[in-house]
Amino acid sequence: MEAVRLMKELRANYEQEADFLPRETGLNLIVSGQQSAGQITARCRDVTVEDLWSLTSFFGYSTQTFVLAVSLLDRFLAMMRVQPKHLSCVSLSCLHMAARETEEECNQTATGELIRIGQCRFTVSDLCRMEKIVAEKLRFKSKAVTALTFLQLYHQITLTHATYRKESLSLEKLEAQLKACLCRISFSKAKPSVLALALLRQEMESIQSEDMLEIAFHIQRHLKIPDVELQRWGERVARCLTDYASPKCSKPDHRKLQWIVSRRTAQNLHSHRSAPELPTIPEDSWDESESDDSCEDAMSSGEESLSSSLGSDAEGPFFPLHFRRQKQRQYLDA
Repeated sequence: MEAVRLMKELRANYEQEADFLPRETGLNLIVSGQQSAGQITARCRDVTVEDLWSLTSFFGYSTQTFVLAVSLLDRFLAMMRVQPKHLSCVSLSCLHMAARETEEECNQTATGELIRIGQCRFTVSDLCRMEKIVAEKLRFKSKAVTALTFLQLYHQITLTHATYRKESLSLEKLEAQLKACLCRISFSKAKPSVLALALLRQEMESIQSEDMLEIAFHIQRHLKIPDVELQRWGERVARCLTDYASPKCSKPDHRKLQWIVSRRTAQNLHSHRSAPELPTIPEDSWDESESDDSCEDAMSSGEESLSSSLGSDAEGPFFPLHFRRQKQRQYLDA
């Protein structure tokens, strides 16, 4: 029954995927665009998606949030002529919309915080207006068919039918590979079902599982995906993952946030790095009797002292083990 349900769900998503594809003519304009002409280029788009990946990792968002944000961004850029200065507002709007649909309310980042961490120069009202424009133009719905949708379904179907080595097919690894591919605009032209199947076959071939490759073949035949199309995107996926594995490649998920500050702010930050001067406690003014009285007063007033929280005779968890053993030996000798 589970296998039948998954195949029905797979077919339903396959029939809907065309509604969520970006316009190919719009993508071609981006690929052929020139920075000097005030157009968004493929490089600008790819860098923006990498920034979205970095923000997704920083805020702890799921892969679903990132993939949905990229889907919204590509579809909007392929439909509307956007100036480069507005690209950051559009991308953060897509990320904020995606997070509202996929993340728990307690995990969603406040709009102002998202703008501040993203180091953008627009206001909360600007972001809200842009979200309305994106939602109106794309006829935004909470559900969208993406490559991740098919990748998760393919993974479930494979685990249902595979007989051995199921644990070797990691969905987390497949999702990471998908995110690496989405950072290149060329993969926005691929059908989500084909891109996901190309990623799945690539991983199955790497683990050398004939059993799983047979399952992938049945999925391909069920969806009637041509061999030529699957092979073409499989080769592109292989090249992308090879380049991504190179040490020269900057990994968006490992990239640290870089803060851009003015010279005055940098000077102020540098001046505050030095440790503040603390007053020296004079050793000759220590009065043991006064110290005992003050401790007793603190205990009697109900305040928790350091010795009560750590345990008497240095038995607290913050003391090293060898120090506590030394105290125990002194107690036994006595």
